Amino acid sequence: MFPDYLTKEKLHEFIRIAIKEDHGDGDHTSLGTIKEGKQGQAYLLFKEEGTVAGIEMAQMIFDMFSKEILFESFKKDGDKIHPGEVGFKVSGNARQLLGAERLVLNCMQRMSGIATYTRYLKSLIKNSYSQLLDTRKTTPNFRIAEKWAVEIGGGINHRFGLYDMVMLKDNHIDFAGGIAEALKSTKSYLKKVKKKLKIEIEVRSLQELKEVIEEGGVNRILFDNMTPSQVRQGIAMLDGKYETEASGGITERSISEIADTGVDYISVGALTHSYKSLDMSLKAI
Repeated sequence: MFPDYLTKEKLHEFIRIAIKEDHGDGDHTSLGTIKEGKQGQAYLLFKEEGTVAGIEMAQMIFDMFSKEILFESFKKDGDKIHPGEVGFKVSGNARQLLGAERLVLNCMQRMSGIATYTRYLKSLIKNSYSQLLDTRKTTPNFRIAEKWAVEIGGGINHRFGLYDMVMLKDNHIDFAGGIAEALKSTKSYLKKVKKKLKIEIEVRSLQELKEVIEEGGVNRILFDNMTPSQVRQGIAMLDGKYETEASGGITERSISEIADTGVDYISVGALTHSYKSLDMSLKAI
């Protein structure tokens, strides 16, 4: 099931907006070709190997079209899939099945691509202590599905948006006038508005790390675009006092070396912006 903060209410809202975008004032192709009340069946066919994600999403989409659509699942989210396998079968009003088809495929192809890539990157650091995180580098209005897919693939969601965690990045620090100023101002603001949010701060050098240590009051420190050697030195300087994260330019080639530093988290934007969608289709029976 999806994480607690990806609520059914938010998912239903996402689906409603997506349906409105696609349907406008009606699916005139189906309305013009298929008789009212015509019943039909279809199945989801996988054409590529990977990790499936979006089975639950698909069921929710069909359910929003009609409570009378019968959804029979043969796979569950997170399962390994192979070409020629069937994910689910649906039975019901033919117009409604076709009305849901593209939204279901759009979600499942992208979510399965993300889950597959997440599982692959996770396998590259499976023997390390580090956990794999996503980022906010997501598709506007599709974040809820993309972050859900990361979870299905075995990754961990970073903050969902700007509201559920403070993350002081380079631009925040530069605009604020420096690390000490940014941290003092942030802590004062949180106290004023009575928000108990975790604070993460990005450092670009070991000198900036020293400044963070001197000021204190953070929960996690992110080493941005730093070499494995620098990350290792930084972790030693912290002596276990703060959570650590590495990010910036991390690739399939470099991720295991970064993980070997002992960093707690590795965030990779590519999970949600550079994946390959999985090929699948809905076939009428």
